[in-house]
Amino acid sequence: MTHPHQRGPDSRYLLDFDTRDLARYTTDLLVVGGGVAGLSAALAAAPGARVLLVRKTRGRGTNTGIAQGGIAAAWNAADEPARHAADTERVGSGLCDPEVVAAVTESAPAAISRLIELGAQFDRDGEELHLGQEGGHRERRIVSAGGDATGRECMRVLESAAEATPAIRTWDDAFLIDLLTLDGRCVGALLERAGEPAVVMARAVLLAAGGAGRLYRETSNVASATGDGIAAAYRAGALLRDLEFVQFHPTTLYLAGSPRLLITEAVRGEGARLVDNLGRRFLEATHEDGDLAPRDVVSRAIVEHLGRPGVEDVYLDFTHLATAKSTERFAGLASVCQRYGLDLTRDRVPVRPAAHYFIGGVATDLDGFSSLPGLFACGEASCTGLHGANRLASNSLLEGLVLGDRAGRAAQRENTPLFQGQIGTPTRRRGGTLHDLADLRRSLASLMWRRVGIQRDAAGLESAIESIDQWWGFLDAVGPTGREGLELANLLELAGLVARAALARQESRGTHFRLDFPQASESVARSHYNMQRGHEPFFEAASEPVRSKSSGSESNTGSE
Repeated sequence: MTHPHQRGPDSRYLLDFDTRDLARYTTDLLVVGGGVAGLSAALAAAPGARVLLVRKTRGRGTNTGIAQGGIAAAWNAADEPARHAADTERVGSGLCDPEVVAAVTESAPAAISRLIELGAQFDRDGEELHLGQEGGHRERRIVSAGGDATGRECMRVLESAAEATPAIRTWDDAFLIDLLTLDGRCVGALLERAGEPAVVMARAVLLAAGGAGRLYRETSNVASATGDGIAAAYRAGALLRDLEFVQFHPTTLYLAGSPRLLITEAVRGEGARLVDNLGRRFLEATHEDGDLAPRDVVSRAIVEHLGRPGVEDVYLDFTHLATAKSTERFAGLASVCQRYGLDLTRDRVPVRPAAHYFIGGVATDLDGFSSLPGLFACGEASCTGLHGANRLASNSLLEGLVLGDRAGRAAQRENTPLFQGQIGTPTRRRGGTLHDLADLRRSLASLMWRRVGIQRDAAGLESAIESIDQWWGFLDAVGPTGREGLELANLLELAGLVARAALARQESRGTHFRLDFPQASESVARSHYNMQRGHEPFFEAASEPVRSKSSGSESNTGSE
């Protein structure tokens, strides 16, 4: 069986190129990604650096833009950051980094205040912020906007602030092909901009390109979530961590012909219930928190309940709630359901789990430093230890705000001279034709859903790895072309890594559930699974931090 991380020197870059033949640009800091993390990083860096922010999509084309639930913060006197931290660590199933958790939860109120200063209009009860409750939280601490439009409001104020900042330039419709490295350092990136290749040389590159929900057939993610940043970082030699942990959101709209719209668990915080087609509630027997149990618990409970005799569907039931509460509080959901003939006041809403959040990613410290000098990461593309083995609800927008800000401040301090030389690849001999990229992508998503999804076992994972290697080898031999082909290459790259990481972790913890190892294991307790191109994967104690790499530090990655 071949291994993606051992395919040979030709796998370093996706495409053949020579920087002398391409349009060339320079900047102090290149930020890849235009969601909450990327925008927060760009705004934090702009006072001290020229920033170029590149993004595939903007607004509601990002996962931030469609984020519903809210931002978790210990906002009022009845709560405190230590309680928020305790909930985060409890849900994280033993893999959270307490230092990171403490830093983020303590910074949460200030992050909310910054958004309010930028003009964010959050939901209020009179003069006070309305605080909702979601799964895994023991307190009401979810700050929201428009009931279920929090991400859209974050994007509105952050994009406006970035547009008003002279030091920030923005490229739309820009796709990261690969990170450029020389002598063990990231020096820039190869991009596609409006269909044309371009090179950007930078003192530092900051990845905030999100996750890879599109690995799966059922996902709440936008179409652009194809793991481009994480895959490029792997090819460049950066350390990746905890890729086996993929969070599945338990409640997405499940109607034939409709998108898999995420239904925020804030609706359960306001009293909506999960029931089966016979009207029976089933979560009380599964977890002490019932309908507000952590996401991994609820997702598995739904899958298991659907396998029982007589159970055909699972629904969210709003019908016992007051009309104003169910339709006005969650106007976006009510509007979508209405388009499909559902009235929240009288109809139950069919739901199923879907891939939602990539917990693993580029291993970084609190300030976004990766193991590769010159490369920073934040948001869903990174893995800091904040989420452990399972992310607490509404900690993702918070992560982007707090750690995006920290990473931007750290990255703008990089003062390495801009690389002025040439980088190129040898021309590879490739042949053949891949006639139907869309079919291969659908096959991959279906395979990942069946074999590397909510429930896993060794036989399924080994079968998935064999198929992924075969498909990846074919695409590599033919050569990916066009954005669709490059996205597929990134998805195949990550699919193989996720499946291998899931096979290596012979236990069940957080979002990672093995039917053949259904209990947590003390032998790998508090251990992260690390993967790095050209190196054997390994488990590492969670107490070992990612080494912060400054411009003058020693690298643990190979040269070009």
